[in-house]
Amino acid sequence: MYAVFKDDLLLKARNVYQQHRDFEAGKISRSQLIKHQNDSFKDVLNYVSSNSQFYKNHLSGITNHDIENITLNEINSLPFTTKDDLRKYGASLASAPLRDSWIYYETTGTTGSPTPCPRNEIDSIHNNTPLIIHYRNIFNQHGTGHIVGVMGPSELHSTGDTFEDVLRSLGHSVVKMWPRSPVVGMKRVMALIDELKITALVCTPAVAISLARFMRQCGRSPAESSIRLILTVGELTTPALLRNIGDVWNAQIYNCMYASQESSILAVCNHDGYLYTVPLNNYYEIIEPVSGKPFDSASGQVTGELVITHLYKGQKPLIRYRTGDMVRSTLMPNGCQRLVPIGRVRDVLNLNGTQYCAWDLEAALLDRLTGCLDFAIQIERHQRTDTLNITVELFDSTTDSAALLSEVKKHMEGKLNGVRVNLATGETTAITGTSAMVSWKAARLHDRRPEGDNTDRDAALDLITGGFKS
Repeated sequence: MYAVFKDDLLLKARNVYQQHRDFEAGKISRSQLIKHQNDSFKDVLNYVSSNSQFYKNHLSGITNHDIENITLNEINSLPFTTKDDLRKYGASLASAPLRDSWIYYETTGTTGSPTPCPRNEIDSIHNNTPLIIHYRNIFNQHGTGHIVGVMGPSELHSTGDTFEDVLRSLGHSVVKMWPRSPVVGMKRVMALIDELKITALVCTPAVAISLARFMRQCGRSPAESSIRLILTVGELTTPALLRNIGDVWNAQIYNCMYASQESSILAVCNHDGYLYTVPLNNYYEIIEPVSGKPFDSASGQVTGELVITHLYKGQKPLIRYRTGDMVRSTLMPNGCQRLVPIGRVRDVLNLNGTQYCAWDLEAALLDRLTGCLDFAIQIERHQRTDTLNITVELFDSTTDSAALLSEVKKHMEGKLNGVRVNLATGETTAITGTSAMVSWKAARLHDRRPEGDNTDRDAALDLITGGFKS
């Protein structure tokens, strides 16, 4: 609605929407996309060099003449921007004063200082438009006139504002209900689903799990509720985890976006269930996380750390920002990439001399496991062999699980090089619900080996007992 009262923004919104519609319809050729990216790259470089105190210093060796002649083929001549830069320099990264933003967010600060993430209307127009286009395809498969319960990681997260704007643009009603808020809680959320006949949920996988667990404790079956569609956000999510959550709720479930507070929307789910990048908004690089050497994204499937550069002049564009996330990327014919986030760089684990991403461990466990509500992993070492002691919480605790767990154990040990696996059923603790606010590793793993790094786990425990740290 804000654009209706500002002629320039209304025109901008219409142009951006049409451009994204044309791209999705295949009306923008690869050469046109490359030209758009190069032109936008120069515009953003000029913008941040002139307006961001951080980038004035960070890019001080680059002249106006250099920017005029640079192309994305030479982007690796520019320095990276890192999460530590965001923490250290904070508001000085912004290219516009805070009074020009329409809202202010910040990262949670669970593993370091919170970083400012203000957004202006240009940010919202560029980021919400591809969500509107893609989610129309998803929701239309499940009827019309949805009532959608939006449950972000917290009240302070961008999830509520973003989905309110996107869903009302699609003609759906939004119910903001934060189950972890002391003024709402699980009991009221369950009642709202019943009273309002809510048909869809937007939430983290951990919230979907926690709500299903609460309903079970109340003698209710999530599968018998009015929920038929769930969009998950904010966490590493394998197809096997989605399948298990979907089975519990008897609902179609999508990992609907890949995004963060600081970098906004980087990939969007389509109706086929895959995440696709948004090349009109961002330029994507995949690098080797130790050396920083770029991979050729056109050479088939590429695995490495994702680096992004914003291609629109929002409140705080980032240049060559190292997301800290490992991804598997496949270039598509239209120039976007099918993206599979597989865990954070710091979540990579060495087990018996082989490195595994978070995705590898979760998939190995859940690919053959059905009826799983939640899980937690403890790592120990016995006689020089790494051992995974895994607790799985089955939705139906009365199930005779011996044969199932035996098959899963065999499958996991076949997937993981020489790793021993012990599986037992039981209840997980509150720490598994912190994934979206800290990390998958913090929520799922307790590394009890001598070299084990449990820094993130300690941050998650602090979050549970004492809230966010300043």
